[in-house]
Amino acid sequence: MSTRMRAKVRVTAVKPYQHGETVTQETLIFSFPAKDSPYPADGSDEDQQFAKFSPAGALTLTVANPALIGKFAVGDTFYLDFVPAG
Repeated sequence: MSTRMRAKVRVTAVKPYQHGETVTQETLIFSFPAKDSPYPADGSDEDQQFAKFSPAGALTLTVANPALIGKFAVGDTFYLDFVPAG
């Protein structure tokens, strides 16, 4: 049996690194979404469901692929799937 997990992450910062005039890398900082206000009592908010089982976390990723630089913005939200590689 292989372990699989899906997390939900939100971009909280994008830090570009330049070489001259060109951005050659970006560091993306993600956090796990949660609300500052109460969740609905019926559990219908998706962020609430993720926060229940993964209440806190952070991820930092540096991207050097030119096709991806400038494609991520603060507030973008993604699913992050953990699937065994082998």
